[in-house]
Amino acid sequence: MTRSVYVTGIDRGDGRQVVELGVMELLTRQVDRIGVFRPLVHDGPDRLFELLRTRYRLSQDPATVYGLGYDEASAIQAEQGTDELVSRLVERFHLVAREYEVVLVLGTDFAATQLPDELALNARLANEFGASVIAVVGGKGQSAESVRAEAGNAHRAYHVLGCDVLTVVVNRVAPEDRAAIAEGMTARLPVRCYVLPDEPALAAPTVAQITQTLGGTVLLGDDSGLARDALDFVFGGAMLPNFLRALTPGCMVVTPGDRADLVVGALAAHSAGTPPIAGVLLTLDERPDDSVLTLAARLAPGTPVISVPGRSFPTAAELFGLEGKLNADTPRKAETALGLFERHVDTADLLARLSVVRSSRVTPMMFEHELLEQARAHRRRVVLPEGTEERVLRAADVLLRRDVCDLTLLGDTGTIRKKAADLGIDLGADRVQLIDPATSELRRRFAERYAELRAHKGVTVELAYDIVADANYFGTLMVHEGLADGMVSGSVHSTAATIRPAFEIIKTHKAEGAAAIVSSVFFMCLADRVLVYGDCAVNPDPDAAQLADIAVQSAATAARFGVEPRIAMLSYSTGTSGSGADVDKVREATKLVRAARPDLLVEGPIQYDAAVEPSVAATKLPESEVAGRATVLVFPDLNTGNNTYKAVQRSAGAVAVGPVLQGLRKPVNDLSRGALVQDIVHTVAITAIQAQDGPA
Repeated sequence: MTRSVYVTGIDRGDGRQVVELGVMELLTRQVDRIGVFRPLVHDGPDRLFELLRTRYRLSQDPATVYGLGYDEASAIQAEQGTDELVSRLVERFHLVAREYEVVLVLGTDFAATQLPDELALNARLANEFGASVIAVVGGKGQSAESVRAEAGNAHRAYHVLGCDVLTVVVNRVAPEDRAAIAEGMTARLPVRCYVLPDEPALAAPTVAQITQTLGGTVLLGDDSGLARDALDFVFGGAMLPNFLRALTPGCMVVTPGDRADLVVGALAAHSAGTPPIAGVLLTLDERPDDSVLTLAARLAPGTPVISVPGRSFPTAAELFGLEGKLNADTPRKAETALGLFERHVDTADLLARLSVVRSSRVTPMMFEHELLEQARAHRRRVVLPEGTEERVLRAADVLLRRDVCDLTLLGDTGTIRKKAADLGIDLGADRVQLIDPATSELRRRFAERYAELRAHKGVTVELAYDIVADANYFGTLMVHEGLADGMVSGSVHSTAATIRPAFEIIKTHKAEGAAAIVSSVFFMCLADRVLVYGDCAVNPDPDAAQLADIAVQSAATAARFGVEPRIAMLSYSTGTSGSGADVDKVREATKLVRAARPDLLVEGPIQYDAAVEPSVAATKLPESEVAGRATVLVFPDLNTGNNTYKAVQRSAGAVAVGPVLQGLRKPVNDLSRGALVQDIVHTVAITAIQAQDGPA
C-alpha cells in the first residue's frame, strides 16, 4: 500500500517550502520511487515542483502532479458541492498513488483563493488520501507565546478533524526565541514539535530576481554573480569613507549611476573581501563611462553592476517588498534550506514516524544522502589544499550550507577571500579556517616533524622547510599532527602529488595477516544501484596476497557506506573453465579471502557479466550466492580496473565517486582532475566518515 505524507499549514507566509523540501530529502533516503501530488494549483509555473523535479531527478509526468486549478475547484465546490470536489481530487490522487511507493502531498497555500474553510478541506483530503499530516505554522513577527498558541491550535484543528498528525513544525521564528518556543511546545503538544529559526538568506532576493523585477540592465556580472543573495540594502549618498563603513556582508549597494566614486569604492571593498557585497544597483538610468566600467570589471570580475530606470526612493520601495523564493534556479537556497531543516529537526525521529519501509536496494540518491547524513552525525575537520580552485570553493559552499563538516582551506588567504567574494560565497571566520602554508606559523613546526620522519632519507630541516610549503605536504602534516581529521586533494594536482605525502607521512595500517597495501575503490552510482570497484587507481599489478587484501579492504569500505558486500574476484574466465597465470592469481586470491574472512561472500574467478547479471549467472554459476548479485567487484590489475570504470562511467552515464583510498592510518583521498563540484562534496563527506572510525 502506498504511504502518503501531507504537508499543510493554517495560513499563508509559513515558509512551508523548507519543510516540503526537507521531507522530500528524508523520503529519498529510504525509497526509490516517490510521487508528488498538489491537489490545487495556481496558474503559472510551480516553482517548488520544478525544484523537486530537478534536484531529485523525478521522472513523474508533470500532468499527473496537479489535481485542479483553484478557479476550477472553486466553481465545482460552489455549483456541485464539496463532496464532488473531493471526489475528483481523490480520483486524481490515486492515479499517482498506483505508480509510486510513497506520495508527498503539497497542501493548499491559503493565498488569494476563493475556497471557504481551506483548513478543513486540507484535513478532509488528507483523510481521504490515507495520508499522515505534517502541520506547519509560521512564526515570523510573532511573540513566543503567540507562536506556541498557534501551534497548539493547528494540532487541535487537524486532530479534531480526524487527521493522523505526525508532527507540528513551527517555522520562521526569531532566532533568539527558538529554544524557548521549542521547550514550551514539548509540554503543550502530544506529538513532537520542531522549531526552525528565520533564515535571512532564504527570504533574501537574488540579484537576478531584483534585476528582473525592476526591469534592470546588466552592465557587468556573470551568472554566478546574479545568483547571489542580497542580504541587505545600503543606499549610497554619503562621502566615500562614511559609505564604506556602512557596507555589510552580502549587501546590495544602491546608488545613483553618476556616483562613480561609490561604485569603485564598493567593488574595491568587495575585492578585498571587507566586506563581500552582492552587487551594485545604479538608479536614474545613469551609467558610469566605459573607463569606470573597465576598472570595475578588473576590480571584481563577475560582480553584478545593474542599471535601473527608476529613482532611488521608488526603487527602495520595490526592493523592500521583494522576497526570495526556493526554485530550480536557486540551488544554493535549497542547500541553505536543507541545512536549516537538518540542524533543527531530528530527522531520524521524523523518518521513524513516517514509517516508510526502506527499499531493498541502495539507489544512487540514497547513497548520496546517506553520505551527508553520516558525515553530519559526528563532525570532523577536512583540509582542502586546493583552496583557490573555484570548484573546491563551490563545494565548500555546499558543505558549509549543509553543515556537513568543518573545513580548512589552504592557499594564499587573500586570493581565497577574493575568489570566494567573486563567487558570492561566505567564508566567515566561524565557518572555515584559511591558512597560507608559506606564511603559517606552523611551517617551522611541520618542517622539524617532516625532517624527523624522513631523516633516514637524509632530509634536513632546511630542506623540509621548503617541502612543507607545498599545500599537499602541509595538509598531510595537519592530518598527521591531529590538526585536521582528513584531507582531500587532486582537482588540480596529480594523483602522485596527492598521495605521495600520505605514503611518506601517514603511512599504511599494519594489520595482522594483511598485505598492508594502500588501495582504492570507486563507488559507481548506476541508474538503479551502487557498485564498488577496486582497485582502479593505485596498484598496477597486485599479486594474489595483495589482491586478497584489496578485496577485504573493499568489502569493509562498502559495508561502511551502506553497500552490502558480495565480492566478485574478476577474471576473463568463470569458475573452473579457464587456466593460466592470470586466472590462477585470481583463484589463489579468492582462497586467501575465504581463509582470512570466512564471513564474507566471495566468488572467483568470475567474469563481469556473470557477476552482475542474474540471467548469465543462472547459466554459469547457478549455485553461487554472489553470481548475478555482486556489489564489490575486484579487478585483477590496474589496466583492467581503470579502463572498466571509465567505460562504465562514460557509456552507462554512471556517477563515479572516488578514488577512495583505503589502508592508510588516517584518511587522505584523491580527486579526478575533472571532478565536478558534487564529486568533491561526496569525496569530502566520505573522508569525514572515514575519520569518524579513527585509524583505518
